[in-house]
Amino acid sequence: MHLEEVILSSSSSSSASGSLSFFNLQSGISLANFKHVNAGRHSTAFTPSRDGQGGFILSAQSDKSILNIHSFQREQIALKIVLPEKLTCLALDPNAEFCAGGSAHGRIYLWEVASGILFNSWDAHYRQVNVLKFTHDGAALISGSDDSGVSVWTMSSLLDDDLQNEAPTPYCMLSDHTLPITDIVCGVGLFPTCRVLTSSMDNCAKIWDLSTKSLLTTFQFAHPVESVVWDKTERMFFAALTDGTLHQINLFRRRDGQPEAIGGAGLSDIIRTNEEESGSRPKRVISVGASVASMSISLTGSTLLVGTTAGTINIYDIASHQLLRSISPLAQKGLAITYLATMIKPVDLVGHVSPQLNLNVGTMGGGDPKDVFPIKPFATFQRIRDAKAREAHEVLMALRSTEEASSLTYSKEELAEDHAFFMASGTSSQQSDKALLKNKVDTLEAEVAMLKEQLGKAKGVNDLMWEKLVQNTLVNRTDGQS
Repeated sequence: MHLEEVILSSSSSSSASGSLSFFNLQSGISLANFKHVNAGRHSTAFTPSRDGQGGFILSAQSDKSILNIHSFQREQIALKIVLPEKLTCLALDPNAEFCAGGSAHGRIYLWEVASGILFNSWDAHYRQVNVLKFTHDGAALISGSDDSGVSVWTMSSLLDDDLQNEAPTPYCMLSDHTLPITDIVCGVGLFPTCRVLTSSMDNCAKIWDLSTKSLLTTFQFAHPVESVVWDKTERMFFAALTDGTLHQINLFRRRDGQPEAIGGAGLSDIIRTNEEESGSRPKRVISVGASVASMSISLTGSTLLVGTTAGTINIYDIASHQLLRSISPLAQKGLAITYLATMIKPVDLVGHVSPQLNLNVGTMGGGDPKDVFPIKPFATFQRIRDAKAREAHEVLMALRSTEEASSLTYSKEELAEDHAFFMASGTSSQQSDKALLKNKVDTLEAEVAMLKEQLGKAKGVNDLMWEKLVQNTLVNRTDGQS
């Protein structure tokens, strides 16, 4: 088994039903498709298959107060949940224990996934909540709204039993933007030592330090910023503007042979990208040619994935900005790519179940992957807060035997081999393209050889038929003359 990085995309349209789709990152081949989904921007979240449990995908309908849950193991909807109101954004914490949803009225809901209990709901903003993000340790929830405000909420205060009758108070409010917030990205690290990147329709992207609750740097662009994506190492980020261009912003530079951080001076530190790009430095701009709806960076950090409102997924090499390939299965349907993410291909993905998992299914006498690889528990979300359910606090939990858990693992040698294959394919897209091209050439050469062989046989048959025809004609003429 080789590790394989795949793309998860979500599409939506006001006039047609969208879908959730899986694609191979290296080849662009479609792997799976989940229909009857119409989730808007920031309204899709997933948890991967891990720790002996299958993952699932959450998607909030943009036109209805409905939340759909799909498991990787079936194309049909696993659970359809009726919500208190339509959600405009959605987020899962890193362990998929809690789900947060924001509404057009500025209200945020917080559910426990396994039990469905509504732990909290409060009026967080004056206007629509556009984006919700958990920090990487799940200790805080960050919300961005049309009211231009960004609020940081600690999970400890939202879940505290003693504070359930009081309105939650944010850890801090990041209020330097002047127009609606369009995107939020949380940096690595534990809360509150991590940094946060925000973007807005006010033509700015800003980096904040949560430990000091202060603004570090402002990046000003010529057009409003629709989306941002941050490199895992926080060396750079990409900003998608409304004019269909992507700007790469490097956060470090070399001075006297030493790396130096850019920005960090606070409110007065404003970096205007149009002035920087008009100077002697080469422009770090990618022209997409269509409005950008979503972005993501591959697990290896070497490729940039861009989803457009035209229904295409463009994959760029970050180092050279070269377009490697374009996936456009939805371009003709007028669907926008509203969500993009990459992951290791799930072992229980429908139609592509791992051979090891198939072996276990056969040996245990079952025909369904969930019999040996159960889906991570989830339940119907409550529409109103229920104190009795909270006190009872019943949580579904799947316990596995030691034999079953050990049967789904593999040796260190296999892990090292998979890691080497994955890193080799991810670090050099050109090598992967050459490999794919070589495979196609080999296939075509084999087909040509087969056609040549068949042509030789056909010529032999034709020569034999011609020889017999000539002989019969000569015999007939000889008989006629005699």
